Amino acid sequence: MKENITLYRAFGLFISSELKLPPLAMAENQHTAADVSIRIAQISKRGLNCPLIDGDWYQASPMQFWMQVDGIASFTVTNGSSIVIDPEPEAEPRSIQLYLLGSCMGALLLQKKYLVIHGNAIRFNNHCVIFAGPSGAGKSTLAAAFHRRGYDILADDVCPVNGDGYVIPSFPQLKLWHDATEKLKIDTSDLERVHLDIEKFSFPFQQAFNQPVPLAAIYVLSSNNQNRFNIDILKGMKSFDALLQNTYRLLFLKGLGLMPTHFQQCCELASRIHVARISRPDQDFQLDTLVDVILADLWEKNLVLPKPKP
Repeated sequence: MKENITLYRAFGLFISSELKLPPLAMAENQHTAADVSIRIAQISKRGLNCPLIDGDWYQASPMQFWMQVDGIASFTVTNGSSIVIDPEPEAEPRSIQLYLLGSCMGALLLQKKYLVIHGNAIRFNNHCVIFAGPSGAGKSTLAAAFHRRGYDILADDVCPVNGDGYVIPSFPQLKLWHDATEKLKIDTSDLERVHLDIEKFSFPFQQAFNQPVPLAAIYVLSSNNQNRFNIDILKGMKSFDALLQNTYRLLFLKGLGLMPTHFQQCCELASRIHVARISRPDQDFQLDTLVDVILADLWEKNLVLPKPKP
């Protein structure tokens, strides 16, 4: 391994990187062969040749992905094994890291044919549950609340599921908005922002578990204008649609040419797990009550054994 390259372990992969990635755990053996390489080099500002999909800030073709973030960097992701970064001169490393470990890693995992869910995964004994939903639904806040009760967080935001229905753990970091840290009474004075221009913080934690865990359920988070919690079981096409709509960067798949594979993956996973939509009062998050409601539902369905409150 070259002196300026560090080998990390995340998403079940050995990742060699020329960019320092503090949230990731370093591999014990720095001479292990890498599954993924991250390099710093020049990238064409014009993007790909003849992309299948050409968005405002990204392009994609089979096994090729290109992304440009103004003021930060350009990125390419190729064959599920290579990421190249072309940073802007004044770019902050933490801002580059945000897009690298988010959209770029999501594209790489899609190229590796994982079903990638936009959500947070929590381990309950020998199984795990994903809490999915759009940005702002409270996924990371809920994950932090379960972590506070002693449960292991497996993944934040990017949840890869393999062909056997197992979630692959990512790395020990949650990204929490300032209002979430206030709900959880987390002191942010020693926490770094994930980006200088937004009030979102990197919250590190001890990752006690790094092996794939079978997925038991997915809960899609939403809110309602009632003063109660509702849980609706989703079956058939509704469960399939829930997985499809909560796929991480769904539009990437169209350019990567992987939609048929993804449809099949969603069908297979929806047929083997519990899928439900849970809505909470929109005027009052009631975080602890939400955790209790979910634990009660999992216990009633005989999906997991809840821990008692500390």
